[in-house]
Amino acid sequence: MYGELIRLRSVVALFGIAVLSGAKADAQVNVTQEHNNPSRNGVYIDAAFTSAAAANLARDLNFDGTISGNVYAQPLYIEGGPNGPMIIAVTESNNVYALHADTGTVIWQRTDIGSSVPRSSLDCGNIDPVGITGTPIVDLASRRLFFDALINGTTIKHFIYSLNVDTGATTSGWPVDVNSTPPYNGMTFESRIQEDRGALALVNGIVYVSYSAYVGDCDSYHGWVVGADINNPANVLGWATTAIGGGIWGHGGVASDGTNTFVVTGNTFNTAGNWMGGEAIIRLQDGPTWTGQPTDYWAPINWHDLDNSDTDLGGVSATVVDVPGATPSQLVLALGKDQNAYLINRENLGGIAAPVAQANVSSAQDKGTSAVTYQTSQGTYFAFQNEGNTISAYKITATNPPTITFAWSMSQAGRGSPWVTTTDGTSNFIVWVAGTTTSGDQRLHAYDGDTGAVIYAGGGANELMTGTRQWNTGIAARSRIYFAADNKVYAFKLPGPTGIALRARGRIIGGQRKAQLAWRGATSTNVDVYRNGGVIITTANDGSYIDPIGGSGHGNFTYKVCEAGTQTCSNQATVTF
Repeated sequence: MYGELIRLRSVVALFGIAVLSGAKADAQVNVTQEHNNPSRNGVYIDAAFTSAAAANLARDLNFDGTISGNVYAQPLYIEGGPNGPMIIAVTESNNVYALHADTGTVIWQRTDIGSSVPRSSLDCGNIDPVGITGTPIVDLASRRLFFDALINGTTIKHFIYSLNVDTGATTSGWPVDVNSTPPYNGMTFESRIQEDRGALALVNGIVYVSYSAYVGDCDSYHGWVVGADINNPANVLGWATTAIGGGIWGHGGVASDGTNTFVVTGNTFNTAGNWMGGEAIIRLQDGPTWTGQPTDYWAPINWHDLDNSDTDLGGVSATVVDVPGATPSQLVLALGKDQNAYLINRENLGGIAAPVAQANVSSAQDKGTSAVTYQTSQGTYFAFQNEGNTISAYKITATNPPTITFAWSMSQAGRGSPWVTTTDGTSNFIVWVAGTTTSGDQRLHAYDGDTGAVIYAGGGANELMTGTRQWNTGIAARSRIYFAADNKVYAFKLPGPTGIALRARGRIIGGQRKAQLAWRGATSTNVDVYRNGGVIITTANDGSYIDPIGGSGHGNFTYKVCEAGTQTCSNQATVTF
């Protein structure tokens, strides 16, 4: 949040807009990263997402969402800035967009990052062109957006960028030239053979980017994780698999429990039977740094067989899971191309050893995607979509040790990564997935988190998307779902009361009180803003206004917004200082 934010205790009445249950009613909603959380659990808390409401989800046909370029990255949702709520979207054309979350119109855009790299300029690849592939991340404290872009030139290079999320301006001292990463164990980073497919992570002031090959097992690539200090971009470190190979392929990229980071690596080559970082869960410390001790890596006993058969352990990115009542309870999940799920004690990974729990969970390979994990009154689950057009959920038992048991499975074409909504964090869990690519129906689908019963089956003609890409995932925010596809961000909304919806929050800036208002649903050219029963201004109906109340100390201020000169008004929203 803003550095100057001293206190946020506004009591906000919302009309047609959902808030986080169990949090203060004025709390911002921000989706700053892949799957909403560092754990990559994919859970979004939104009180509006009941099963009945979700069953009637409809595309917002008034949402523009026009962008330019192919999209593999999840969009982000950011509030708290001067332009109202924003959707951040990035494309393989190296374009970056901030769209208004209500209208889909462009707030700012960057189309000058640099030329993306055509497939013909690389030795291999299955993305054409290659630009920004991995999901970006936002640091709310500094209001900065971070992403990795592959830029064409005499030397093809990855650069890690930092932009002001409210304006799109490049931060001084950025971008970071990833080719300049200090060597690790004698290995140097070469952008021409390393691709960032996974999402970025931000832990303890360091932004992390993971890398694999451009496709399959092409060139002498390694699994790399590069970290850049967001406050000192000259401070860059890297970690890499010792053997050739070991790419970090999954859409979720780098996961974290808030202290350490976790990645899952794929198959390696020419090891002569000596483990060198592949087919493993790796736990990294700040930097990244790595101890090399068994506490900080786990590989299955048959890792060499997995290498030889190209059945990567790292088919799906790491997911951090907590299972109350289990021993151990702090776990990390890997889903492999060998069709198995593995649970490992993340406090002590254990080296080359048997896992805490293992189960065959798939009739087809699991690769490229992100899983989700969620906890209902019935237990702790993880869910995923495989290559065989199936979405499945399994339970993790609260036992010593925990075990993996089947919960439900449904036929679902496509190759998307699921996400989860819940009304309050404890109930009404819904698993969502998009039927991505032409192998799917390019529609949203929703399933009951406990039973797999169909809740939403894709909608009608208006709900059909085009240009959806494999592995991608959607987000939920303020009673809406957003999904990014080639050349367009789609917005879907839940049914709700019509009218003007207002929310408000208080801020103290320079010792002076201000109230930030945001509304949607007004149709007039101008609106009247009321404070404590009186009109304080007639202003443009652009969806936002900051009231410079002034002064300091305690006080209550109640607002409503009306279409100018009428009594067609919003709900009331009260800010308390």
